[in-house]
Amino acid sequence: MAWANGQFATFLILCPTSFFLGILFSLFPYDYPLLWTAAAPPPDYYTTLETHLRFIHASPPIIPRILHIVIFVGLLGFVLKLYKPSESNMLFDGASLVLYMCGVIVYVSNIVKGLRVVQGGVYGVGELVEGETIVGRGGGGKGGGQGEGEAIGREDSLRVLAASNTILALVLVGVLVLQAGQWYAERKEAQEMEKMRREREERVAGGGGRNNGTHRSPVGKKKH
Repeated sequence: MAWANGQFATFLILCPTSFFLGILFSLFPYDYPLLWTAAAPPPDYYTTLETHLRFIHASPPIIPRILHIVIFVGLLGFVLKLYKPSESNMLFDGASLVLYMCGVIVYVSNIVKGLRVVQGGVYGVGELVEGETIVGRGGGGKGGGQGEGEAIGREDSLRVLAASNTILALVLVGVLVLQAGQWYAERKEAQEMEKMRREREERVAGGGGRNNGTHRSPVGKKKH
């Protein structure tokens, strides 16, 4: 029963992790020109990227609610696996939970904040409060704004957002690797236990046969 509960909890961890990796993979074509190539992006690339990110940020409320529900489903899986944990759970699931929480922190502190900045259209002027809207300058690019708040421009802000997506993807891949490592370790342990059990049964069976032979020998001499 404990094995079945562990498998179900692993399922609750792997499904949200794979779900988020799929979302990040769908964003990879937009992030690639910023991080993974030395060639200059097309002239209208930044405008297209901003339009895409604004569309994501302006999605219906049901979309972020589903996203947050999936996040908590993953946390529920960790809670179930770490309830009365074994040594394997503490090692693999504990490290997986740390990585998962790092991913949540990156999502809240970088990605959500970056989407709010892109939605507002003004870069390098501080964090936007939930529900706040900025009307005015269309892009605080290179030297487009005034004051000391214009330290990070349009291109750098979008590059930071793309880098946050990459960091989040690496963290989630780490969760999958740790879960796969736990499965392999438990599988090898089960094989070793099965091997030891068979060897013990063979020794018991061999010892029983020798004992039966030594008992029969004296009886034969008495009859003789």
